[in-house]
Formats: sequence, structure tokens, C-alpha cells
Amino acid sequence: MPSSSPPYRGRLAPSPTGLLHIGHAATFWTAYQRALKREGEFAFRDEDLDPQRSKPAFAEAMLEDLRWLGIRWQEGPDVGGPFGPYRQSERPEYYLDAWRRLRDAGVIYPCVCSRKDLALAASAPNEADDEPLYPGRCRHRIAEAANYQTPAGVNWRFRVPHGERITFDDGHLGMQSYIVGQDFSDFVIWRRDDVPAYQLAVVVDDAAMRITEVVRGADLLKSTARQHLLIRALGLETPAYYHCDLVHDASGVRLAKRHDALSLRTLREHGRSPEQVLALCAPS
Repeated sequence: MPSSSPPYRGRLAPSPTGLLHIGHAATFWTAYQRALKREGEFAFRDEDLDPQRSKPAFAEAMLEDLRWLGIRWQEGPDVGGPFGPYRQSERPEYYLDAWRRLRDAGVIYPCVCSRKDLALAASAPNEADDEPLYPGRCRHRIAEAANYQTPAGVNWRFRVPHGERITFDDGHLGMQSYIVGQDFSDFVIWRRDDVPAYQLAVVVDDAAMRITEVVRGADLLKSTARQHLLIRALGLETPAYYHCDLVHDASGVRLAKRHDALSLRTLREHGRSPEQVLALCAPS
């Protein structure tokens, strides 16, 4: 008798590095509605890994603004739950365990190159600040990985299988295809200042939280291809993916946290209702 599919578990995962804007609202509302329609569970994860950019005031604001918008979750930093609360800064043992498994599998290596490349590695990348193609200067150091007992003090990269094609069927944008080594190359999974990178942390957390569908912005499509490689290397279950269209400002520029005039907090202060804000969320 075939086993039934696991119950739907969705999540929203903002980072407290600025005020949320209507682009975030559009994506998070979509994620919430998809969970509701499937009568599934919905979790909130505070992605506060980056110690320089994450601020408690932004963490409080995103909880308040999303509840004002009408989004509710059963698990998160403010409500606990069977798998929570979820703050990435409080989960270092999960990421260290994954680092050890990747080290033992021989798929990561210490890297001493390109400090500039690593500044944003703890944050979710997008089209504007995605990692550049790595030339592979430290690839030969793969055998040295076994000598390290901890990741601290050196940068770590995942050694990708050049030439492999990664494909996945996105729930919104359809079939996606990336060629490893051309569309992306060896990518950062841990920073020298002992901070796990976004790519590793979200894979580990989505698996630990038993997320069945990841809903996020279309600027993270290429990250999904990278994460497929990490999921395979760690022997984890692959969730479904649904990448939302991006919201742009009046001049056609993709919204970022610097767009304070379109932040949920500013719109609230100017008297906009949740319904009015959601009406502004239609992608252009």
C-alpha cells in the first residue's frame, strides 16, 4: 500500500536586517495563502545569522508588521511549537553537524580567496549581489578539509560538479534548468568569521522544520539549484519550490529594504490598511 504524502508545512523566513516592504508582503502573503488552502501548518523562522546586519528592532518590527497584515503562524520565535522557536542564531549545532557531514563526504574545502565575495554570504542573494563565478584557485585544497575539526577561521566552499545540469519544476514559474560551472560555481557555505552561509543554513533548517514547500522570491531561483546539490550531499528530502514574481517600484527597480517609503511600517504610519497594502503587492 503506497504511503501518503506528508502534511503540508510551509514557512516564511525573513531576515531582521531592515524593515519589510511590500515585496516581502506579497511573497509572505502568497506563502500563507498556500498553507491555508492546503490546511497545512505554517512556521516563522527568524534568519538572524548575520551578526553585523541583524538588529533586534528589525526582528520585533517584522513580527508586528506581518501580524498586522493578517498573517498567522503556529510556530516561530514568539510562539514556540513542536519544532521551534526558530532563530538561526540559536541553532549553531545544526549547522555544525551539516558542516561535519559535508567535510566527511569530501565535498567542501577551505578557501583563502576573495574576501569581497564573502561579505554577503550569510544573507539571501539576489540578481544584483549573487556570488560571482569562482575561478577555483583553492579547489585543490579539498584533501585538507579532513584536517579541520571546526570551520572557524577560514572560508569554506562547496565543490560543485562542473557540467552537471540541475533541473527542477517550480510551482509557479515552471521548469528551471542551470548548468553547474556556467550558471554558478563553487559557492560559500561558511565564512571565516564562523558564520554559516545562507545556502547551508536554509537547507538545514528547512529539513529540520520538515518544510514540504518553500515559497520565496524569484531572485532565489539560482540559489535553489545550489541548494539541490547540498540537499543531495546531505541526504535530505527535497521540498517543493514556488518562486513568486518580484515587485518593482514605479521606475521598474526591484524593491529592496532601502525603499523605506514602501516599507510596511511607513505605509502603516501613513494610514494604509492591510487591504490597501495587499492591493499594492501585485507584481509589475
